Amino acid sequence: MSATAPNPGPSPIRRPLAAAALLAALISLVFGLLLAGAGPASAHAALTGSDPQDGAVVDTAPKEVTLSFSEAVSVGDDSIRVLDPSGKRADTQAEPKDLSEGSTVRYGVALHSGLPDGTYTVAWKAISADSHPVSGAFTFSIGAPSETTVALPSQEAGGGPVGVVYDIARYAAYGGFVLLVGGSAFVLVCWRGGATALPMQRLVVRGWLALTGATLVMLLLRHPYTDSGKFTDAFDLAGLQSVLDTKPGAALVSRLLLLGAAALFIAVLFGTYAGREDEREKKDLTFGLAVGGGVVATGIAATWAMSEHASTGIQTSIAMPVDVLHLLAVAAWLGGLASLLVALYRTPDIGSAAVRRFSAVAFGSVVVLAATGIYQSWRQVGSWSALTGTRYGQLLILKVALIAVLLALAWFSRRWTGRLTDSAVAPEEAPGEEAESGSESESEDASADVDSERAAQLARQRAALTATKKKRIRDADPERSGLRRSVLAEAAVAVVLLAVTTMLTSTEPGRTEEEAANGTPSASAPAAGGPVNLKMPFDTGGQNGKGTVRIDIEPGRTGSNDLHVWIDGSDGKPMDVPELKLALTLESKDIGPLPVVPDRLAEGHWSASAVQIPMAGDWKIDVTVRTSDIDQVTIDKNAKIG
Repeated sequence: MSATAPNPGPSPIRRPLAAAALLAALISLVFGLLLAGAGPASAHAALTGSDPQDGAVVDTAPKEVTLSFSEAVSVGDDSIRVLDPSGKRADTQAEPKDLSEGSTVRYGVALHSGLPDGTYTVAWKAISADSHPVSGAFTFSIGAPSETTVALPSQEAGGGPVGVVYDIARYAAYGGFVLLVGGSAFVLVCWRGGATALPMQRLVVRGWLALTGATLVMLLLRHPYTDSGKFTDAFDLAGLQSVLDTKPGAALVSRLLLLGAAALFIAVLFGTYAGREDEREKKDLTFGLAVGGGVVATGIAATWAMSEHASTGIQTSIAMPVDVLHLLAVAAWLGGLASLLVALYRTPDIGSAAVRRFSAVAFGSVVVLAATGIYQSWRQVGSWSALTGTRYGQLLILKVALIAVLLALAWFSRRWTGRLTDSAVAPEEAPGEEAESGSESESEDASADVDSERAAQLARQRAALTATKKKRIRDADPERSGLRRSVLAEAAVAVVLLAVTTMLTSTEPGRTEEEAANGTPSASAPAAGGPVNLKMPFDTGGQNGKGTVRIDIEPGRTGSNDLHVWIDGSDGKPMDVPELKLALTLESKDIGPLPVVPDRLAEGHWSASAVQIPMAGDWKIDVTVRTSDIDQVTIDKNAKIG
């Protein structure tokens, strides 16, 4: 509703100018801060590199295929599949190996040995740290490209009918949260008499039902949504168990538990609280309900913050509380707006004081929304190009425009609120009503044989007549009619705004999309200077002493580099050894040997980060492999670095 303070304020001529200036300053501040640079932030994971790369033609078959992502992802047994030209699996079908190190997120799958020439398809799927499924596919060729019978997946992860139903549930969950929290806050803060109004009770209860039902649907469909895409898997107990072990699953279960507490809150609000007549008792109960309801509402909002965009990327310890505040402010504003609309159209008792109190609540909510929205926009967009050239940025522009329209409508509502009085409202019973009901009362007094049921029926009829007259008198008030129309327009825009906000939560943020589109260098993508890949056979002379050392140095230039070493046995499988050491020497400049002692990451895989290469040149790389207490060998190979 209103986004201004409750007093009338400046003159009618100056108020539009002041409001326009404030709105222009707010929009300028939002987009100005979007230009401020920041460190990389991620939300939806994006594929930032692969080895082999998309479309690459390699001379010999690689031992494995690796994929690099912009953020942490969850993968399963079938998350990375490599298919030969005939469509058969070319990988070993083992669970992808986690090759991540530091900020580099990388997974790989081993390939069968002796793969023939031709075009191979890599299909992958994963779940982002912000709970959204992502997928894709690309091809590479061994020897030369060939015909392939493999059809690339046309449906993205999270798509299809299951994805549609899941998205509908997400919209319903946000809508239910807004009605539940905003409606309850409206009753406690703005209009305590609304606790006895049946339309207000229905609004809050329907919000609770929508949020609870949507949460149950999302929990059951989470496994089909991220994996199979089949409705029949909604009741797969193994799939449900795997969902419960994930961050989104835990968030949904936590939300259901909190909704149980919310049901108790609703029962007290519209039961015990509504029935209290003593003002002191009601004041104490109001405080208790406000504290308890605030805790429950904050907890429910946190279930989104802990599992979506705010939970990943930079400054998560700040982003998650900010996201909770943002959601609560949205609920207080839009949910309160829906409550006011229901009160104005469906109840005859709401007075001007309650409307003005909501005006103050709306003003505070807009201030919180502006502050938290600016921070969230900076974190998820970060540049003009991402703002205008990505879907997330375009939705954000639309959201800001809708907020501007909503604020403009709120200004008109504020004008109607300033004119609103309670003079046109009959006290408890209109004068004409007394005359109409007088004969009935006299008849009741004269008829001693009228039973109590008839008396109760007449009382209900008189109450209905009183309410109808009061509503008719209120509806005749032009200020109140103007306010209703203005609030109805606000509510219509608010529905669209809530839909756009929900779409933003499921859209890849502009910063991440732009980084992926620009091919941000990653541990498996080529960088300036070019990565170094070496293969060196060895034989320590002892039992099981033969094998091959594979070395990757990335980005393969002066400065800090990441070094990975794989040791394969004579059977082509990963081979562990008791000791592995490396040394780098630039003989032309008499530099070195520079020792490198990598750490073991997994069976047959070692890694060292921040390996410093002081200058470009033809470096000799010595590798010492010890396979037993007495069997050891040192091998070397030259590589151009930088």
